[in-house]
Amino acid sequence: MKKDAIVVSHLEKSFKVYPDKGSSLKEKLLFLKRNAYDRRQVLKDISFTVSPGEAVALIGRNGCGKSTLLKILTRIIYPDRGEVDIQGKVSSLIELGAGFHPDMTGRENIYVNASIFGLQKKKIDERLSDIIAFSGLEDYMDVPVRTYSSGMYARLAFAVAIHVSAQVLLIDEILAVGDAAFQRRCFAKMERLKREGATIVLVSHSMEDVVRLCPRAIWIDGGLVRMDGPAQTVIGAYLASAQEPGWGQGR
Repeated sequence: MKKDAIVVSHLEKSFKVYPDKGSSLKEKLLFLKRNAYDRRQVLKDISFTVSPGEAVALIGRNGCGKSTLLKILTRIIYPDRGEVDIQGKVSSLIELGAGFHPDMTGRENIYVNASIFGLQKKKIDERLSDIIAFSGLEDYMDVPVRTYSSGMYARLAFAVAIHVSAQVLLIDEILAVGDAAFQRRCFAKMERLKREGATIVLVSHSMEDVVRLCPRAIWIDGGLVRMDGPAQTVIGAYLASAQEPGWGQGR
């Protein structure tokens, strides 16, 4: 029997939230010795599994904990309690331009970023032309990426991430900045990777994107899994909850 690609067991995560200590030098000095803080629990008890080759969406309103959960899966941050077990190589698109050096060219950043994902130089050499072609940035490969627009950042980041032969792909809203033609190309590529057996976890506020790519959705609400099931069913319940009194005030 195949092992699950992702196993998340009883995750909990909280952050320290410090009060506003002021912006002027006088205010900062007055509050210098005040170290009081509140602790905000973002994830309360999250458990689920994802099978190899499955595409799952994490949905929920802003602040519900879904992006924090994805960062834990990527090991950018670590949980206070609970465990995560991921089988296979992971490729992630969590923050736009993460891993890029602004003063390096697009071509140089391809090598740096792909090496972060574990590719050796020989493999990057072999895939360089495919990465550049997919990004559509042939005319901008030899200029510093600090001159790139947010859409160009997304193109380059996505082009690298999908060419590193990862078994697990984690994506957080990054495709929202691309143009329509590039988004179509991205989804076509992800659908192909899914057919080839890649496991995909997508965070998105676009219910259309969720339905298009993910047969299954997990609704995170107030740091808890409120619903996990077929995407259409979960989305219907999520959208219906938007009509509930106090929905925008948090749970």
